[in-house]
Formats: sequence, C-alpha cells, structure tokens
Amino acid sequence: MTATDLRKRSTNGSANGHGASENVLKISEHGRKLDERLDKHESYEFGGPWGVFAIMTGFPLLMYYLWICLWFYDGKLVHPTSVDDIQPFLWKMWNHVKIDASPNAYAWKVYSGNIFFQLFLAWVMPGWKQEGLPVPSLGYKTLMYNCNALWSLYATMITAAGLHYTGTFRLTEIIDNYGHLMTVAMIWGFAVSFGMYFWAVATNSTIRMSGNFLYDVFMGAILNPRIGPIDLKMWAEVRIPWVIVFFLAVSGACKQYEELGYVTPNMAFMCLATWFYINACGKGEECIPQTWDMYHEKWGFMVIFWNLAGVPFSYVYSVVYMASHDPSKYQFSTPTYVLIYTVLCAAYYIWDTSMAQKSHFKMETQGITKFRQTFPQLPWNHIKNPTYIQTEHGNRLLTSGWWAYSRKPNYVADWTMSFCWGAIVGSASIIPYFYSVFFITVLVHRVTRDFERCSIKYGKDWEKYCQTVPAKFIPGIY
Repeated sequence: MTATDLRKRSTNGSANGHGASENVLKISEHGRKLDERLDKHESYEFGGPWGVFAIMTGFPLLMYYLWICLWFYDGKLVHPTSVDDIQPFLWKMWNHVKIDASPNAYAWKVYSGNIFFQLFLAWVMPGWKQEGLPVPSLGYKTLMYNCNALWSLYATMITAAGLHYTGTFRLTEIIDNYGHLMTVAMIWGFAVSFGMYFWAVATNSTIRMSGNFLYDVFMGAILNPRIGPIDLKMWAEVRIPWVIVFFLAVSGACKQYEELGYVTPNMAFMCLATWFYINACGKGEECIPQTWDMYHEKWGFMVIFWNLAGVPFSYVYSVVYMASHDPSKYQFSTPTYVLIYTVLCAAYYIWDTSMAQKSHFKMETQGITKFRQTFPQLPWNHIKNPTYIQTEHGNRLLTSGWWAYSRKPNYVADWTMSFCWGAIVGSASIIPYFYSVFFITVLVHRVTRDFERCSIKYGKDWEKYCQTVPAKFIPGIY
C-alpha cells in the first residue's frame, strides 16, 4: 500500500481532510484491547477444517446438480430410482458436466475477458474518493477507496450493447453457455483463493490465522489486498458477481425476444431486479467501505469463490428456467404481476435507504459530512440528528431510522428481494427458490457471528442496545 492509500486518525479524533468535529468518535483504550482480541483466531467456525472442506467440495457439486435439473430435467430434482441406478445416475450427471459444462474456449474468453475488462475500468475510470473505517490491524488508519463502479457499469453496458448490435458478441450466447461459464468461474474462484493465501504468506500480510491450511484458505489469510488503486475485495464484491447476474438476465431477455418476438413480464422482472441491485452497488459504492465485509472479513475462499462463481451462477436460476421453458409454464395474472413488482420495489426501497442510513451515520462519526449524490437518491436515506448508544469501546450503535425497528432491516429487505427472484416463476420449479433458502441460512449464521462479536466488543452496551432494539429481523416476530 502507498502512503496515499492510508489516512491516520489525528489525535483529536478527526479524520484528516474532513475537518475536526466534536462528534467524531474516539476508540478508548478498553476498545483497543477488545479489538486486539477480535483480531486473533480463538475458535473455528463453519464446523472447522472438515466443515469448510465439505463446503468447498459440496457447493460446486450442488451448483452443477441444480443447473442440470433446471436445463435438462424440466426444473425437477432428479435422483436415482434404486440402489442399482446410483452408478448410472452419477455417470449421467458427469456426462452433462463433461459435455455441457466443459471449460471451453468461449467460456475462458468471455469470463476472463470480463475479469480483465472490469480490472481495467476500475483502474482508469474516474470515481468518488471515500475513506473507510479505522482498521485496528493497521493501527486505526483508514484506507481510501476509489468508488468508480457506477461509471464502470455504464461503460460495460455501452460496450456490451455495441458488441451485441454489431454482431461481434451476441448477448444471447451467454445464457446458452451457462454451464461452460460456470465451470470457468469455479476454476477462477479456486485459483484466486489459493493464490491469495500463498501471496499473503509470502508477503507476511496474514492476519487471524488458525494454523490449519485448508481452514485459512477458506476464511482468508489477508484483509485488504490491493493492486495499485484497486481494492480487490471491494472490486470483486461489486464488479464481478452483479455484472454477470445482470447480463445473464439480459441474455435471457434477448433470447426470449429472438425466439418469441417479445420479453415476458417475468423475464423483464429479473432484468429490473438485477439492475436494481447492480446499480445500487455502483451508485452506493461509497457506503461499502463502512461494512463488515471491508473492515473485518478476510479475503478467502468463502468470499472469493462466492463472488466469482457462487453468486452469479446460483442466484438467477429463475432466468435459467425461463430461458429454457415455454412462458405458459410460469405465466401470472395481471394482479399477481402488480403484486410482485410492488413487493420488489418496496423491498428495494427499504434495503437501499437502510444501508444508506447506516453508512452515512458511520461516515459522520468520522467527521465526513459531504455525501455522494448519484441516481437515484431516495427519500429518508439520511437521518438528521440520529439517536444512538455511545459504547465504552468508542463506537456508536445507531437507534434511528429503520434501525430503530430492527437490528438488521437491510437483511430483511434483501431476503425479500431474493424470495421474489424465485417467486417470479411461481410453482413451475422449486429450484429458483434456492437463492432465498440459502440466503436466509447465510443471514442467520452471519447475524449469529456478528452479534457474538458485538457482545464481546461492547459488553453491557450491547445488552442495552438489544433492549432498545429487541428485534433481530422483524419486530414482534424475530
């Protein structure tokens, strides 16, 4: 990292370049000791080494299986019909992978081309300079982030449109090569995960190591890897998965238009839903440095594989189903379309504004009062004179806005959107609901991890916060 990548907190607690403020938080000595403890490995998560081994082998197999069921077996969960059928069944599955999901030249060209194109855009496009949260392992220095995902998204869309209309690269080909692209994405996911582990060890950049090789590859060995001005962790979280997810939906729509002469409301829904997400990630990128992912979560297989392969190739099963089936199998009534579009928009509003409220609050505790203005800026995305609980640690716990009703309102809204992504095919297939089922499992587990850490970090202040905001997700329910 260069000197320009880091900012040291000044002695009065203000952030350099943003002016002093009495409201800027200061980390107490007690808080520093707790942070030091939390930056050490104390116990295994995810079932330890054997648990992460099961995840690293089982999840790619599950991704293949669900895709095969969607594309070749009418969206039904197929299985051996008898003990004698197990071996033939497995050979049949393997043949689908070998033939229809081979890492062919097309997949390498398209997937790798997108990786390098997104790296190029992240390097050269203009962006908003955003200061992250103080990082304990860096002596409470803050990292600077060049937030140019929005301009990169627009450049990607314009480039893709030009390539499609000139016939150089037809967008319809993406969904038809889903299996091949998925395999290449998995190879990238494994390669980068192991590569980053060895890089961290070689450069002495490791943190919170357990001493178990496979577990540390899974959880990550490095916190903030960078290439020049690019923070790889934030780049991979924003640029790769959601670009692929969006263009898979667009590809499905193009395929429908070429084959049917129109785009179904269901496929249009997925184009809107994925655009909501990718545009939000771009226009609100400056909020991401304030999140747990950036200042605490390491960059290992858990995050890398999920961003490079898991998210793009397991979140849009509804698109895969619709691209391979007649619209009569998932057609709704007009009131049903109105309902699901309304639920999506409402959930998006809560998700967008709750994330903005929390991020703006954290920025203000750093003395940052100038916020980025990108489209669309929704009402109630900033709370004036927010209420909060001042902790002995030094941090503050927000109790205003959406955060007065739930400790994780963004998770509730995010999950609601994920459910809609599956519900858009109705009862035609259960597989598109995988995203929402898997996502709620991840969210509950993540909340458990987060709240345990907060309990250690804030002690009695956390207990007071939980009494003030008793609902983890939905008030009166959970």
